Amino acid sequence: MKQYNNILVNALVNLGDVVLTTSAIALLKKAYPNAKVTMLCKGVVRQAVENNPVIDEVMVFDYKAKQNSLGKMLDMVKEIKRHNFDLSISFDRKLRPAILCFLAGIPTRVGADRIFDDKPSKVTWLYTDTIKIKHDIVNTLQAETYQEIVRGFTGLNGHEVPVFANLTKKNHEKAEMLLSRLPKSDKVIALCVKGTFGLKTWPKEYFATVVNELNQKYNAAFFVVGAPGDRAYSDEVIKEIGLPVENFCGDTSLTDLAALISKVDLFVTVDTGATHIAATTGVKMVTMYGCTSPKRWQPFNKNARVMSYDPECCPCSYGENECPYLPKPKCLYEVTPNNVLEACLEVMD
Repeated sequence: MKQYNNILVNALVNLGDVVLTTSAIALLKKAYPNAKVTMLCKGVVRQAVENNPVIDEVMVFDYKAKQNSLGKMLDMVKEIKRHNFDLSISFDRKLRPAILCFLAGIPTRVGADRIFDDKPSKVTWLYTDTIKIKHDIVNTLQAETYQEIVRGFTGLNGHEVPVFANLTKKNHEKAEMLLSRLPKSDKVIALCVKGTFGLKTWPKEYFATVVNELNQKYNAAFFVVGAPGDRAYSDEVIKEIGLPVENFCGDTSLTDLAALISKVDLFVTVDTGATHIAATTGVKMVTMYGCTSPKRWQPFNKNARVMSYDPECCPCSYGENECPYLPKPKCLYEVTPNNVLEACLEVMD
């Protein structure tokens, strides 16, 4: 097998996907143990892959379709060319990174014919090697699709799990400081209550029922995590719960979040990027899926339980405001508090 020494991996995708791509990069490291691996990613996910055991360097490319000038593109081409990469592997099918790698003259450029959907794309014309994904991408874990790109190119067999950034002493100190704000308790339970859009967000009243039942079962302290923009919605959920619950939305970096979640007894969450960060810590967790399916997005964690109604329209074939079951989408409302509570008690006990 030909060896490569300087590899660029493109992952201009969202946080959860970036975490999942690290399983493929871990496989790549096995194929080319002496290679330097650089990841091209968005700035918002940088902390997940900086100081990461399977990634040696990070290059940030933040872009918005209508705002990035040709000049910025050419600057990035020069930066990529300066690194003298001998191989690039794309974990998305976006046109922009494919053009960057083509113009930078990377001699071997690898991508897949399918990653997120079955629609054909002319982006593959910019690859020197197009890997055919033969499995059913809708019903296969997304991390396996990423790994299949590496397996298809290298001929290597095997499976790896996602790898998160190394946590520092400061991350753990920040976690302990936040935990000190909680009342004394026997158990600590974390919540993530808001998805990136409505059809991933479990009903407020359902969260309230589960938290109140857990509060009766255990002497527990509760807190909510999320992005800064999730704080107002989380306050609404806390009001619905009617118990003392701390709101830590926006109070943590990605690495602080991992350190914080690693110290709790249970994490109850919707399907979001925090789910996949938490999974890397091995925490006991229960995840509620709405319009997405755990067949594809289940976290890599033996201590995880997933709850999904999985109606005939899942994965969602409607826009957020076009669901025929509004105002109570089946995918969310049929995952009942009793279902989730049973899963919580099972994993806790």
